[in-house]
Amino acid sequence: MHEEQIEKIQQGHGFIAALDQSGGSTPKALLTYGLAEDAFSNEDEMFDIIHEMRTRIVTSESFDGDRVIGAILFENTMDRDIAGRGSAEYLWEVKGVVPFLKVDKGLAEEVDGVQLMNPIPGLDELLNRALDKGVVGTKMRSVIKLANPVGIDAVVAQQFEIGRQILAVGLVPILEPEIDIHSPEKAEAEALLKTAILRNLEGIGEGDRIMLKLTLPDEPGFYSELVEHRKVLRVVALSGGYSRDDANARLASNRGVVASFSRALTEGLTAQQSDDEFDRALDEAIESIFQASVAPG
Repeated sequence: MHEEQIEKIQQGHGFIAALDQSGGSTPKALLTYGLAEDAFSNEDEMFDIIHEMRTRIVTSESFDGDRVIGAILFENTMDRDIAGRGSAEYLWEVKGVVPFLKVDKGLAEEVDGVQLMNPIPGLDELLNRALDKGVVGTKMRSVIKLANPVGIDAVVAQQFEIGRQILAVGLVPILEPEIDIHSPEKAEAEALLKTAILRNLEGIGEGDRIMLKLTLPDEPGFYSELVEHRKVLRVVALSGGYSRDDANARLASNRGVVASFSRALTEGLTAQQSDDEFDRALDEAIESIFQASVAPG
């Protein structure tokens, strides 16, 4: 089954849904969904509501493995059930969607123009639990705000160090060194990032492969060397705050890169919609992102 899932991620036509908002990003996600903070009184209720939203998305007829090849879950979601099955099991067994898990614990304060990941205590235990639940890979996010070579090298080194730890237990790491779309040095940061990634890929063992989740570049096709690299299973793109239309247009000009959108995927979905309205809006979103992901570039 694992080989079948890896093949789907590598060869499948479609995109990866990012359903991994957590902690501080959850209230904003719920607000976009039409639910203000007065809709819940504590963190437990907040996570109950966000799970209801995610359940509504993944159980929709519009959400299937023909267009969605993978989905990234938050730990809290992985530990819950969907329609009587574990969330990861439901995604693969019912929908044919490969499950991934967000494993980072948020961002440290900005230093040298970047935000490294906070320490991830208990990572090995989490990785083994994810394996037991049927998860195939992981995702972790850092943020680059300026074209500072010291900072960017630190971000990439940290991502690859933890990535090798994830590979060692048999999971596929998605490294996400996001570049802030509002950076005044975005293009320069992209050049430094690509160089650092290519250098660190040399330290990945033969036969091992990682995935990369990158901000959509200013120059179309800029990451083609990474798309074609033998140690990169797939390059996916985050929407990063771009609107869905803008993100899709940028994605379509990057051959071989597929979406891993979060905000752009759920744009236009609200708790107040009827099931038919919700399914139509989700189908429209999924189809537009799918078409951008499979565009020839």
